Amino acid sequence: MSANAYRADAIRDRYHSTLGAVPPGAEDRLRLAEQHHRLDTEEAIIALRHIVLTDNALGARVQQLVHFGQLLALGRSDPARIHARGALHAGATTADLIGVAETAVITAGVPAYALGMEIIAELTRQPD
Repeated sequence: MSANAYRADAIRDRYHSTLGAVPPGAEDRLRLAEQHHRLDTEEAIIALRHIVLTDNALGARVQQLVHFGQLLALGRSDPARIHARGALHAGATTADLIGVAETAVITAGVPAYALGMEIIAELTRQPD
C-alpha cells in the first residue's frame, strides 16, 4: 500500500470514529486528493474537525447536535443528515434530535423544523 493510501485510510478512520461512517462527499474528496497528491488539504480539514468536534468543552454529542441544528437553519439537508447520524453515533437520543428540530422552528422557521423531522424520521424508520 502506498504512503498516500495509508494517509487516506487514516483520514477515513477519523471519519469513522467521529461520524460512524465516511460521508460520500468526503470519500469523493479523498479519492480526488489521493489521485492528485493533495492529501495535505484533507488532513488539515480533518485535524480542524477533530479539534472542533472532540477537543471541545461541549463534547462530541453536543457538538454533533449543534452542527445538526446549524445545518437545519441553513437548509443544508445532506450535511444535516450526516451530523444527525453523527449525533446518534456520539450517544444522542431521538428525543435530543427532536429537541434540536423544535429549536430550529424558532430560529429558522417551519422549513428547518420540517427538514429536521424528515431526517429524524428517516433515521428511525423501521425496515418493512
